[in-house]
Amino acid sequence: MMIERINVDVFRAPVTRPVATSFGVMRDRPAVFVRIEDCDGAFGWGEIFANWPSAGAEHRARLLIEDMADLVLGRGVGAPGELWSDLTRQTHVRALQCGEWGPFRQVIAGLDTAAHDLLARRAGVPLAEMLAPGGAAEAVPVYASGLHVSAAQDSIVVARDAGIRAFKVKIGFDAARDMADLRMLCDDLREGERLMADANQAWTLREALRFAEAAGDLGLGWLEEPIGADAPADEWHALAQASAIPLAAGENIVGHADFTSAVKARALAVVQPDVAKWGGVSGCLSVAREALQAGLNYCPHFLGGGIGLAASAHLLAAAGGQGMLELDANDNPLRDAFFTQGPAARGGFAIPAKPGLGIETLPEEIARYRTFSQETAKG
Repeated sequence: MMIERINVDVFRAPVTRPVATSFGVMRDRPAVFVRIEDCDGAFGWGEIFANWPSAGAEHRARLLIEDMADLVLGRGVGAPGELWSDLTRQTHVRALQCGEWGPFRQVIAGLDTAAHDLLARRAGVPLAEMLAPGGAAEAVPVYASGLHVSAAQDSIVVARDAGIRAFKVKIGFDAARDMADLRMLCDDLREGERLMADANQAWTLREALRFAEAAGDLGLGWLEEPIGADAPADEWHALAQASAIPLAAGENIVGHADFTSAVKARALAVVQPDVAKWGGVSGCLSVAREALQAGLNYCPHFLGGGIGLAASAHLLAAAGGQGMLELDANDNPLRDAFFTQGPAARGGFAIPAKPGLGIETLPEEIARYRTFSQETAKG
């Protein structure tokens, strides 16, 4: 199964309401979709992280075509994870030379997902079934995310009407207003509903401890990235010991060693690797299983287009556990166009019975958002 063709497409969809985080604002919704094809015409789809920086989407597409295609074209895809491990090793010096570890990891993650999709298609089974034969869930629960704490009420109502019973709001803006808004949202929750909060690495340890003390009585499901993902382990441990709110992180952790350290430190209750940022299917499934074995929860992080969301759902269905799939509640045609019935029905994401990810082609309706497209082939 020799890879003979790579296609990469970049899309940018304008939005009427920007997505605000504590560290910046997304003023459009980007996506980078990659398709690989082997010598027999079998193909697979993947998605490459492109949310940050704002100019990142086109850069990652060109990185794939101009700096990595030579390592991909003409090589075989013999086993799940083989492409990911080989490319990680082969690009080490290239990434070291320019210091762009993140972009290289993200391109490799997208290629790994595409390779898994291809292999599952060749096997004629959904990706989740290939990853966990006989043990994959048919559907996974979802929670609504991406909600600014001060503007979440209406979005929560819409999500609730779709059968969703868990919601995550972004905080880390103004401490006093954030707390007041959180209390109001918690007071409005119905029986069986959950609210989580994501600070997007906004605080110092002292600020995080202050928040944990003030919000300890709210019953939040988890507090996500209250401090930097690269903060010393003793800071994470100190916060976990002092906080009544379970801690979550993972989208900005990279490498098996760092995830293992995070799991062993027992600071996190929820582990959240992102299939498009690091590891692809290979790395994220390994991390998920390690976390679950340690008694932690696995909830894949994702805030992008339809291919990455589908891959995250298949991962969660294969890994098992009691985790939920992150479903960004903000408008994103680069996600929604892939799912004719919407990405969630009755509060869950149904795993299609089709081979691979269940995605055959890019939806025609997103063509108007394309900003870059290139194909490269062997020979």
